Amino acid sequence: MPQLDTSTWFTTIISMFLALFILFQSKIANHSYHSNPSPKDMKLTLYNTPWEKKWTKIYLPLSLPQH
Repeated sequence: MPQLDTSTWFTTIISMFLALFILFQSKIANHSYHSNPSPKDMKLTLYNTPWEKKWTKIYLPLSLPQH
C-alpha cells in the first residue's frame, strides 16, 4: 500500500497563507475609510405646528356619558 506523500504540505500551506495575506492586504488597502466625524452644532429647532395655538380637549372613551 503506497504511503501518502506529505513532503510538500508545508510549502503548500505556507504559500496559501502568504497568498491570503497579500490578497487581504490589497483588499484593505483599496478600501476608503471615512474621516473622523466632526462635532456638529446642536441647534434647537422649533417647529410650528397647527395645534400649538389651538385649545383642544381629548375625550377618553370612559369619560363619555353612558346611555
